[in-house]
Amino acid sequence: MLVADDRPVFRAAARMLIAATPGFEQVGEASSGIEALALASDLQADVVLLDVRMPGMDGVETARRLALHAPDSMVVLVSMDSARELEPLVVASGAATCIPKQELSPRVLRSVWDARDHGLPA
Repeated sequence: MLVADDRPVFRAAARMLIAATPGFEQVGEASSGIEALALASDLQADVVLLDVRMPGMDGVETARRLALHAPDSMVVLVSMDSARELEPLVVASGAATCIPKQELSPRVLRSVWDARDHGLPA
């Protein structure tokens, strides 16, 4: 899993969350959309956990570009916004889903991955 967020405190929390989720491993970390694009191609991450609101290239634009540069990576947008507010971003970005940061948990990560494995919407 590749984590991209401009806030170091969230990246640290994501590291702990990923470590606590059986079957998941963090392979990289980015502090910007541009850095995430560069790493995604090199790392071939199965999942990219991508903050919606980053300075410069935001998460929506980064997700769009990841679809071209790392098409095998499942992009999961994360944000402090509510799930209802996030739904249009999923459509606009081509991401698999968008999850409010406060709802992230090992169970949620596992369910998003399992939905992909079964061809279900995340």
